[in-house]
Amino acid sequence: MTALPTGIVTFLFTDIEGSTRLLQQLGPRYGEALAQERALLRAAFDRWQGIEVDTQGDAFFVAFVNPLDAVACAAESQRALAQAVWPDGATVRIRVGLHTGEPDIAAGGYVGMDVHRGARICAAGHGGQILLSQSTCDLVAADLPDGLTLRDLGDHRLRDVQHPEHLYDLIVAGLPQDFPPLRTVRAQTLPIPPTTLVGRESAIRAVRALLRQDGVRLLTLTGPGGIGKTRLGLQVASEMMASFADGVYHVPLAAVSDATLVLAAIGRALEIREGGGAGSLTAWLAGKRLLLLLDNFEQVIGAANDVADLLAGLPEMRVLITSREALHVRGEHEYPVLPLESPPFRGSDVAPLDAVIQFPAVTLFIERARAIRPTFAATPANLPAIVEICARLDGLPLAIELAAARTRLLSPQAMVPQLSSRLSLLTDGPRDLPDRQRTLRDAIAWSYELLSPQEQTLFRRLALFARGFTLDAAVAVNTTLDGTAPVAFLNRVASLVDKSLLRQREDEDGEPR
Repeated sequence: MTALPTGIVTFLFTDIEGSTRLLQQLGPRYGEALAQERALLRAAFDRWQGIEVDTQGDAFFVAFVNPLDAVACAAESQRALAQAVWPDGATVRIRVGLHTGEPDIAAGGYVGMDVHRGARICAAGHGGQILLSQSTCDLVAADLPDGLTLRDLGDHRLRDVQHPEHLYDLIVAGLPQDFPPLRTVRAQTLPIPPTTLVGRESAIRAVRALLRQDGVRLLTLTGPGGIGKTRLGLQVASEMMASFADGVYHVPLAAVSDATLVLAAIGRALEIREGGGAGSLTAWLAGKRLLLLLDNFEQVIGAANDVADLLAGLPEMRVLITSREALHVRGEHEYPVLPLESPPFRGSDVAPLDAVIQFPAVTLFIERARAIRPTFAATPANLPAIVEICARLDGLPLAIELAAARTRLLSPQAMVPQLSSRLSLLTDGPRDLPDRQRTLRDAIAWSYELLSPQEQTLFRRLALFARGFTLDAAVAVNTTLDGTAPVAFLNRVASLVDKSLLRQREDEDGEPR
C-alpha cells in the first residue's frame, strides 16, 4: 500500500446516490455497473495522484497532497460518469465531498475530526454535486482551472459536527448546476436562546423518547402562555439533530394569522424554490428523515388538517408542535408542559437554603435576578419571600422571569405585597421579546383573544372563584346568570381546558376541580 501523505491533506469522499434503488432497478447487472463506476473513478484518482485510503461498498475515501489535484479529480470523475453508457439505460450519479485538514495517522489510516467532517460534507450533497469545505475553498479559489467555478452555499450544520461549516458548490461547465437544498440543518434554522433552560431535564428526556417511538409522528407540546413550550421545543430539537439525517427545521408561526399560509411558511423554512404548496412540499420531503418544529400553532389551528395530510404520506418525517391547544387530529400525541416545581409555602417556615434552591422555580428566579443584579443572592432573610413569589406565581416561568426583573428596584420582601396586583407588577420583559411575552397581561390577552365570544364570557365569569371550582359550582353560577344548558356549558369549560386557560386537577376526594 502506498504510504499515506502527512501534514496538510485534502480528502475526497464519494458515494453513489440511491444505490439501493439502483440495485433494485438493475438486479444482477448492478455488479457490472458498480465495477464500471469504480474503474472510471480509479482512473481519475491515478491521473491526479490521489491515494486510495479506503473503499466500502460504493464509497471511496481518497487523499491528495495538492488540493487543486483533488478538485480537478472530482470534476473529471463527474464528467466521466455523466458521459458513460450504463447497463439497461440506468443513470449512476455520485456525490463528492472535499475537505482539507491536518489529520493524524493511526493503525495505517487517518483519524480525527477532519475525516468525519469530510465524510459528512459528502453525505450532505446530491448526485452529480461536488461540495467543498471552507478550508479547501481557501486553498483553490484563486487558481481554479477553466470551466470550474465556486458557488457560496453559506453556513450549514453537519450531522454529528458541533460547529457549522461554510460550504461551496464546485460548478463544472457542461454538467448540471442546480441541486435541491443540502441534506443539512442550516446554522440559522434553530434560533440560539439567549438564556439557559432551567428545570426541564425530565421533560426533555420524555419528549425525546416519544419522538423516537415508531408510532409517534406528530407530537404537540401544550400549555398556557409563558409556560415555556417554545423553549422546551427548541432544546429538544437541538439535541435531536443527530437523529434526523435530513435536518431539523424551525417554523415560527406567531406572525402568521391566516391558517391557509401555514404550508407556505413551512416551504420558506425548508427553502423550497418551487413554493410551499402541498404538492411541492410532499415531493421535496419524500423519503427524507427530518423534524419540523412548528412553533406557536394556536392562532392557525385551522391548518391542523393540512399538517395531518402532509404527514400522511411521509413516514420518515416527524412534527413537533408548540401550541396552547392540541390539534385534535388522528395520530396526534400530546405532551402537557407543566409549571416548574416550587417548594411548598408555609409562611416564614421554609426548608434550609440548600434544599430550597434545588427547586427549578427558585433556581430560575435566582438566575434571572442575577442577570439583572450580579450581586443578588438567596439568603435566609429573603428566602421566604422568594419561595412565596414562586408559589403565588404557580411556577409559571414567564411570570417568575418578569418578577425577577423587578429586583432591579425591589427586594423579594418588598415585592411580595405587590403580588396582589400581579398583572400591573409583572410588566418589565426584555424589549427584544414579542409583545405577548413582555407582560403577564399580554400573555393572557394573547390566549383570551383567540376565544369565541361565548368562551370569553365564561372565562370572565369563572374569575368569581378565587381558588378554583368544582364543575357543579360553575354550572350553578353560569345557569343562574344566563340559563345556558349544562351540556353546552360543560363543552365550553372543556374548550377552556383544551386551550390551556384552565387547568384541571383532583382534590383529596378525587373530585375534579
